[in-house]
Amino acid sequence: MNNRNMNKSILHTPDGVRDIYGEELRFRRDVQNRILSVMGSEGYSEIVTPVFEYFDVFSQDIGTTPSKELYKLFDREGETLALRPDFTPSVARSAARYFLNDSNTVLPLRFFYCGNTFNNSRPLLGRPSEVTQAGVELIGAGDAVSDAEVVSLLIRCLREAGLESFTVSLGNASYFRGLCGEAGLCEEDELSLRDHISGRNWFAAEDLLRELETDTEIRAKLLRVIDLSGDPSVLDTAAENAGNPLSEEAVNRLRETYRLIGDMGLSRYVSFDLGLLSRYNYYTGIVFRAYTFGVGEAVAMGGRYDRLLAKFGKDCPATGFAIVLDNVITALGKR
Repeated sequence: MNNRNMNKSILHTPDGVRDIYGEELRFRRDVQNRILSVMGSEGYSEIVTPVFEYFDVFSQDIGTTPSKELYKLFDREGETLALRPDFTPSVARSAARYFLNDSNTVLPLRFFYCGNTFNNSRPLLGRPSEVTQAGVELIGAGDAVSDAEVVSLLIRCLREAGLESFTVSLGNASYFRGLCGEAGLCEEDELSLRDHISGRNWFAAEDLLRELETDTEIRAKLLRVIDLSGDPSVLDTAAENAGNPLSEEAVNRLRETYRLIGDMGLSRYVSFDLGLLSRYNYYTGIVFRAYTFGVGEAVAMGGRYDRLLAKFGKDCPATGFAIVLDNVITALGKR
């Protein structure tokens, strides 16, 4: 190896990761600590999970990041491991093993965490492969009160971090799932359509539905989901578009959650988007993302995942969110 190649491999970081130091690091620590302080003050207890887990914790069956986007490694026994792309499955595994097996555990459980996550996707537009997330998981409560609790906590965390103008956009995974059931779509086709809907690709969604020979009326309903975003009045349109109990219940749940958030005086931060469909397939109910000026991606995301704990042997409802600290810092820098 010549000196030029050696210097490149030793002195430079791989694509997608970087060093953080000096004033930037001090500022990040301050913002991070303010966010974690809010979480702790609301009765959430800190939990630390491993940076890497067995591959199955993040497998396709769990519904998290696609396998090709995971950083994978092997232990001495040849077991496949993965760097965590997402905290939620790790916290769910930990809760199932240590807390939900204990008859003395009082539900709901409230955890908060902070650490780095890793995604091995091809870098696009400077998107990093390693980011810091701070979030909460509320395990053992399945009502609208718990949904409102985590959304309102997210709003308070972002305000404490220093963000002044931001919006938390609410959707519900069950709304889209109900329409797909009405159309008789299989899971594979539903996942493909979800990618098109969440990407606002109306033409690709229509092409897929025509290819699947869906009924004209239900095809129109599914395509209409792309435009179901805005203020609370959009829920009226969503209710009219729903022709099945699952979608109707999803709209009612959003109404109730919004009412509860309003009771806390935080409704001005909330909007609605029924086309908001997370890439994580484990979400079953409310899903949400927070956006602010100066950042092209969400500064936070979360939702309800009532079936994830069952993958770890404990059937238990849960909801939570993750704040992408890197995006919050970027937004504060451009404020």
